[in-house]
Amino acid sequence: MRKPIFLLSILTSLLVLLWACAPDTPVETPQEPTPEIQTLTVMTHDSFDVTEEIVRLFESENNAEVTFLKAGDTGTALTRAILAKDAPLADVFYGVDNTFLSRALDEDIFEPYIPALLAEIPDEFKIDPQNRVSPVDFGDVCPNYDKTYFESIGLEPPQTLEDLLEPEYRSMLVVQNPATSSPGLAFLFATIGHFGEQGFIEYWQGLVENDVLVVSNWETAYYSEFSRWGGTRPIVISYGSSPPFEVLFAEEEIDEPPTGVITSEGACFRQIEFVGILRGTQNRDLAEKWIDFMLSPTFQEDLPLRMYVFPVHPNAQLEDVFLRYLAIPEQPIYLSIEEIAANRESWVQAWTETVLR
Repeated sequence: MRKPIFLLSILTSLLVLLWACAPDTPVETPQEPTPEIQTLTVMTHDSFDVTEEIVRLFESENNAEVTFLKAGDTGTALTRAILAKDAPLADVFYGVDNTFLSRALDEDIFEPYIPALLAEIPDEFKIDPQNRVSPVDFGDVCPNYDKTYFESIGLEPPQTLEDLLEPEYRSMLVVQNPATSSPGLAFLFATIGHFGEQGFIEYWQGLVENDVLVVSNWETAYYSEFSRWGGTRPIVISYGSSPPFEVLFAEEEIDEPPTGVITSEGACFRQIEFVGILRGTQNRDLAEKWIDFMLSPTFQEDLPLRMYVFPVHPNAQLEDVFLRYLAIPEQPIYLSIEEIAANRESWVQAWTETVLR
């Protein structure tokens, strides 16, 4: 009986020895699945611009990829968003301003959202009580003029809207079509606010008689027709922020802007741009994060150097050149979105019949 016990003991020892000499086998631990990258599509007007590093920051913080869909001038982009509202082309729309906002709200293309930072934005920029859009930036649309041109011919630049009717300024003004251009529509509203519903058509008749030139968008007016950039027209509808940009982006360093701005009473319209979540988006959470990001100081401080606009967040810091050369009208024109909604189409139609026919 002792032999089986002895053999069993030897077998047990061998098994222990083999187990001790066996190589360690790593124990596999379950791996967390890599989160899938979400894609956010932001529909904008053609003038939209943002520093690439700013976008990369948002993407890295949210494991996302942001695609920008530039869809024409503000009016054209909004029309595309409205036509596609049953099958939205994007998750977010940025660039609709207070000249076109009533149309967007009437078409019900936005989903309401209240970003946390909205409480820090001044009330003057919040014009939708239902929070379907959030204000992002603003700018004053005003007549700009080429200082060098007027110095070369020994003529004082115009100082008021009324001056633009004088014969000495004949064939000098270029404007944008208000049916297709946001700055063009803003300037039309400035003339309505200044001259009234009974007087603005007479004013535009005077501009036509003084050979005003109409183009479709801001880029064409400023960079093709404006004498500062090789055109023949020394007066253009642009922004109160244009002079600082002329200093910043001059080919050679300059100390003074080569352009000036007419900021007399009623000459400018305060334009506010908004962002909203398009109804039907499949990326609601990411769309909310993008709007939060656009209202943050990081994004807000990037706005002035990329687009001719200014941040609505009061804590966003501006470059010194803006503080020195920014033209801010003391009495810009404001029109309520209700007034614009009730009259925009008839005003544009009256303008078209007066100026283009």
